[in-house]
Amino acid sequence: MRGSCFIFVCCVLLILSGCAAAVVGGGAAGGYAVATDERSSGGMLDDSAITAKVNKELIGDEQVKAVDVDVDTIDGVVILSGFVDSQGQRSRAGEIAGKVPGVVRVKNNLLIGSRTIGQGLDDKVLGSKIKAKLIEAPGVRSLNVDVDVYLGNVSLTGIVGSEAEKKTIIGIARSVQGTKKIIDNIIVR
Repeated sequence: MRGSCFIFVCCVLLILSGCAAAVVGGGAAGGYAVATDERSSGGMLDDSAITAKVNKELIGDEQVKAVDVDVDTIDGVVILSGFVDSQGQRSRAGEIAGKVPGVVRVKNNLLIGSRTIGQGLDDKVLGSKIKAKLIEAPGVRSLNVDVDVYLGNVSLTGIVGSEAEKKTIIGIARSVQGTKKIIDNIIVR
């Protein structure tokens, strides 16, 4: 009985974290996101390479220990989100990202501290609710927007086609119960 409960909880966590999509249909979703992305294929490749290099440098740095750091890149602008243990680690992460070739600017949204398992689960649930509402919203290409949640702070990152779409996305995220703050990293093209 105890083993079944553990497996059930693990499955729920995978679904809420979005890993199920990667396992079940990641190829299809990724292809669609590429097809609807506002960037050129060269721009997407450049940004992906920058993200990979920043991740590699952060993981390899003894001071930062980037276990809970999310890196996104849009047009050479690196966005750091997640948690670190100290202001020193936060500053160091920004410095490391800024030194990677091709980085135009760094937006350091890292929070100092950590979250409990319960807080992490609450964040996953909130992110899933927001993503579901974005999928349902007419005129919103939800695959172009990355939704990350840290202690109720909702970080929206991506490229959209109009100010109206951006306004709709932010409004939807703001309307979901549990949202404390919106961190707007959405670019209009």
